Amino acid sequence: MAQEQYQLLDGCALRQAQALESESLLKNSSPTLFSQIETVKAALPLNSQPSLIEINGHHIDRVNHEFPGWMETKGLKFEELEPADPKLLHHPSRHSLNELYSSAICGNDLTSSVLYVIGVTTTMSGQLSPICLLIVGIVLYLFKFVYGEAGTAIPLNGGAYNLLLNTTSKSIASLAACLTILSYVATAVVSATESVAYASNLVPWIDVYWCTVGLLGIFCLLSIVGISESAIVATGIFLVHLASLLLFVVVGCAYSFQNPSIFLQNMQEPLRFEWPKAVLYGFCTAMLGVTGFETSANYIEEQQRGLFPKTLHNTWLLVFIINPVLSVVCLGVLDMKTMHEHYRDLLAKTATVSGGEYFGFWISADAALVLAGAVLTAYVGVTGLVRRLAFDRCLPQVLLVENSWFRTNHVIPIAFFLLCSTLFMLLEGRVKSLANVYTLAFLCVMALFAIGNIMLKYKRGRIPRPVRATWTTCFASLGAVVVALLGNVALKPGNLRYFALYFAAVATVMIMMFERVRLLRYILFLLSQGPPFLRDRFAPKAQEYLESIRNNTVVFFTKNENLEVLNKAATYVQTNELARWLKVVYVYSDPTDPMCSLIADNLRVIDRCHPNIAIDFVLVQGSFCPEVVAQVSHRLGVPRNFMFICCPGDNFPHDLADFGGLRLITH
Repeated sequence: MAQEQYQLLDGCALRQAQALESESLLKNSSPTLFSQIETVKAALPLNSQPSLIEINGHHIDRVNHEFPGWMETKGLKFEELEPADPKLLHHPSRHSLNELYSSAICGNDLTSSVLYVIGVTTTMSGQLSPICLLIVGIVLYLFKFVYGEAGTAIPLNGGAYNLLLNTTSKSIASLAACLTILSYVATAVVSATESVAYASNLVPWIDVYWCTVGLLGIFCLLSIVGISESAIVATGIFLVHLASLLLFVVVGCAYSFQNPSIFLQNMQEPLRFEWPKAVLYGFCTAMLGVTGFETSANYIEEQQRGLFPKTLHNTWLLVFIINPVLSVVCLGVLDMKTMHEHYRDLLAKTATVSGGEYFGFWISADAALVLAGAVLTAYVGVTGLVRRLAFDRCLPQVLLVENSWFRTNHVIPIAFFLLCSTLFMLLEGRVKSLANVYTLAFLCVMALFAIGNIMLKYKRGRIPRPVRATWTTCFASLGAVVVALLGNVALKPGNLRYFALYFAAVATVMIMMFERVRLLRYILFLLSQGPPFLRDRFAPKAQEYLESIRNNTVVFFTKNENLEVLNKAATYVQTNELARWLKVVYVYSDPTDPMCSLIADNLRVIDRCHPNIAIDFVLVQGSFCPEVVAQVSHRLGVPRNFMFICCPGDNFPHDLADFGGLRLITH
């Protein structure tokens, strides 16, 4: 195993001390001064292409602005920026989860998977199932460093989406977001269904169909109350489940020692496949036992500073120890035939045989409880991801509406509840196809995360991070997930059809949001060619909405006049953003800094190279730090997640998470 560089405490302590020192200097420094050179209206060139869309004599697909270039400092008007409100710098839930809470939220999803993964792995690999589960634990050990490096380099919510957004393009990142949302939908619906199914074995009179919908609704309300309250519930479920599993191991081992012939007989049973195939197929199936590991990266901002690697370590340790041990216990209690017959409720059957009927009831009740906890995990993960997507205008802004009681984005859990419950009703409670989709979606997300970390090492290698994975670790983890993905497709090729259908449904919404400007232009073109009564009624509203989208502004903080970097920034905005207004900000300390005029001269060149973007040049006298970025954001009315910077160097004194979503777009 390749050795990893793991310098968490030293790295975090150094950056935290540097950040505190920087903030102290900022408080004692002079006020932040702001000025800008704005673009001016200009006539279109005589040789410009004719407008394709004209509504009432107005050409809607033209940008008739140009950057005027540098003007003397005495001609600029400077204003003093208001101090940033500390309460508005970050969301109230930021850094609110301790180590136990953080581990419990994703731990419920991870440890609930043991309820079905041991059974299905045994059907594939028989007595070799503990080895398959152990291999999965080794693969997850590799991913611990992959996730750790990505999460400590760019500690923002969003998981694979956030990682790919800062290392590739927005369209590729949205692909990861679609897969992650799909896996959360599948997690919530399947876990809720299985939870109520276990509960119905204990209380036969309950209505499984409506209780499943009710369970989804209960956790929707809990998510609206807030993540801290959700974490308390998750922790209670998590601790009860761990205690139940510990008791299960003790009782099962005692039974196995009294009846050693069962284990010995299982070791002599013939395998379903030849042993290499048995191990391979068992490994592919056992990868389902790590579902939930990726969830921690979707609420990383809510975890206390420096806890993310510890959360990863705790959850990996659970999988590495619990899954193989429980598999050995089951092999010591049940014969192989019984294990194949009861693969769906293997732990409950094992508990009944080893500890009696009441102990079997207890394990069934625990299964219902922890599967309900997995539903909560899905709500927490999807809330963090969707909030980030809405901030980035990949999803409708209505999702960001906050209630005044808890200051939570209540629209997100409500929308997720409606989506999950509607899907459950459309499937009439038969969620087998959705469970099959979950397998492929989860493995695709893991693969994209490994690819994203490879891109992070290649394109953003200078970002300080206390956890680093070696190149061998990155490629080995990616290879393992690809093998698991291909193996699951080979075992059940029909799952690809369901996966394509569900993925297309989720991706369609995302594509429509990305291409809404293009769609509006098509609509306006058709209206311009159509009957006057339709044009007069619908064209003004469509045109107003189009202009509101395209007039959005993005900001790029530049540190010098490098023409290549400025061109990359403009190209990125034109390719990945719907906005057509770019404000280039230069933060300086010396009023006589010659870089100001050099940047302005180069921006005039960039303006001519990108005629579809209007460019402003903003001068800020101060220090580049989270508070100044927040001040500029407030003054310009641009959210911080629509502010971009180059990749910072090794001596960058701040944590990127402190900037509230500042995005990296170039070297």
